[in-house]
Amino acid sequence: MALGGNPVFNGKNFRGAKQAPPVPQNPYGQQFNQAPGRAPGQVMDGHAAWSAQQQNMTNEQLQQMYNQPAAGPADTGRMTYDDVIMKTVACLVVLIIGAGVTLFVAPALSTMLMIVGALGGFVLALVNTFKKQPSPALILAYAGLEGLFLGGLTRILDGMYPGVGLQAVIGTLAVFGVTLVLFKSGKVRATPKMVRFFMIATIGYAVFALINLVMMWTGAVQEPFGLRTSITIAGIPLGVFIGILAIGLAAFSLIMDFTSIEEGVRAGAPERYSWVAAFGLTVTLVWLYVEIIRLLAILRGDD
Repeated sequence: MALGGNPVFNGKNFRGAKQAPPVPQNPYGQQFNQAPGRAPGQVMDGHAAWSAQQQNMTNEQLQQMYNQPAAGPADTGRMTYDDVIMKTVACLVVLIIGAGVTLFVAPALSTMLMIVGALGGFVLALVNTFKKQPSPALILAYAGLEGLFLGGLTRILDGMYPGVGLQAVIGTLAVFGVTLVLFKSGKVRATPKMVRFFMIATIGYAVFALINLVMMWTGAVQEPFGLRTSITIAGIPLGVFIGILAIGLAAFSLIMDFTSIEEGVRAGAPERYSWVAAFGLTVTLVWLYVEIIRLLAILRGDD
């Protein structure tokens, strides 16, 4: 697993899941040991049991048994890519519904719901990340709250700079698609060196974001995006450089998410952990969308 990336995949609830659940017992096993002439409880060896069972089965029954396909991951309760896809789609549908609420209600209510979504989403993100067993209800609730936040944010920025909302959606889908193609082709992988760089850059970005937030709250900077727009380099707002870096970090976080999911499927993680994978992807996509729409707003504001 690509450790050091999305904390959702680094928690014990996903790392500890990389052991396949027990395979169901052979349904013929009990019948093998019930051949005529055997006393109850007397166990036959494998060859004798199979021979006795064959004597009690017709050729058609034997052929039908031979023709049955081998049990796949879905049959043995293991996580599959289809599980992850379906549950991720479910999370995104709930997120879109939540966004639709704050996009179309009254402005004052939209702002209040956006704040509730931001705070509630942050709390549920922590709960779901460190919860020992995945909870579909809490994961979907997180998606709904993040939808309220993203819808409110989009409404505010799109009101200031018309069109940035749609552009951010297209940009997010484009980055996700390109990242997935590069990962599937093997051109981009979460190597240890890249992961170390990601960790250092992410910590640096988090420190900058925290300082910027504190300065905005205390009124030390009056610009809408704080230090991102109050500082310029060669006439270009600092937020442009920071935004490009953040989008790159979010895109690489997707690479690490894909790596963790791939390893989870190969290791035969239980099916319920596909909810953890869907949650992790949703967290990264939310981060990616926020960074893209903020960068677009900064660029439009600099026109």
